[in-house]
Amino acid sequence: MSFLRLNAPLPTTTPSITLPPRFTSCRRYALSVAPPRVVKGQTLPRHFTGKKAFQYNWYMRILDSSATSPLIFLHHNDFTAQRLIKLHRDISATSSRFKPKPLPPGDGRAPDAPAPEPLLTVIRSSIFGAALRDFPAVHNAQVARMMADVSGALAVLSLPVLDPPQLKAILRTFDRSVPPRKPRTEEELKKALEEKNADPANPGRRIKKVRQVVEPELRVIGALLDGQILLPGRVKEVADLPTLQTLREQLVGLLSSPATQLAMTLSAASGGRLVRTLEGLQKGLEETAGDAPP
Repeated sequence: MSFLRLNAPLPTTTPSITLPPRFTSCRRYALSVAPPRVVKGQTLPRHFTGKKAFQYNWYMRILDSSATSPLIFLHHNDFTAQRLIKLHRDISATSSRFKPKPLPPGDGRAPDAPAPEPLLTVIRSSIFGAALRDFPAVHNAQVARMMADVSGALAVLSLPVLDPPQLKAILRTFDRSVPPRKPRTEEELKKALEEKNADPANPGRRIKKVRQVVEPELRVIGALLDGQILLPGRVKEVADLPTLQTLREQLVGLLSSPATQLAMTLSAASGGRLVRTLEGLQKGLEETAGDAPP
């Protein structure tokens, strides 16, 4: 398990440690919320110890935060450490545009506490699946539907608050920072297969290693908000909503609309309009009485 806090200072120099060629910090299988297999000599429920216990408790705190803020589930593939740092910077830059503006000098109000930054966590599927299975607010059937046909490295982006414009901007940042892979044509697939199976140009000589160009892949597979699992289509619908303040204003206008219309009707029926309305009603009653059989 590894996690990145987006407001953490980034290194300005190359660290002395050796980074792996690809950023892989979780096992290559899908997240599962199925009940664990009963192993002989093992008691249920299972209790983690050591590093796994720390990971489990950390994931449970992340899930608890979904009651007030959304969690975005991401599937990533072929990410290098440098590429992941760049994604982290892009998300931080996008989130900073939606911070509240500082109060003008001389204002007597106390400044608001700084909003927390989004937190990107690369999760370990097995431990996170156990945390989801034990989290009472989530239905396992919804998680299984979200994880259908998804396997590989997973990450979770924790947003501080539910702000649809900010969520929409972050989704655009994903597409801009990590463009979707273009599907390979049949000719490209055939050419790659021929190059793989072709005989070496100089038999007996050592083949020169060529650095492979890696294209990272990132896509949103769902979200968790207030115990509800949202699929990618619903996530985009939530991102298209207006802000909470705009929704409140629309609700107030909707509730006050009937009273306003009633006041306008009574105002229009006052004076001469009221007299004409009564005269028309009297004339209609007289015509109805004259047409009635004796």
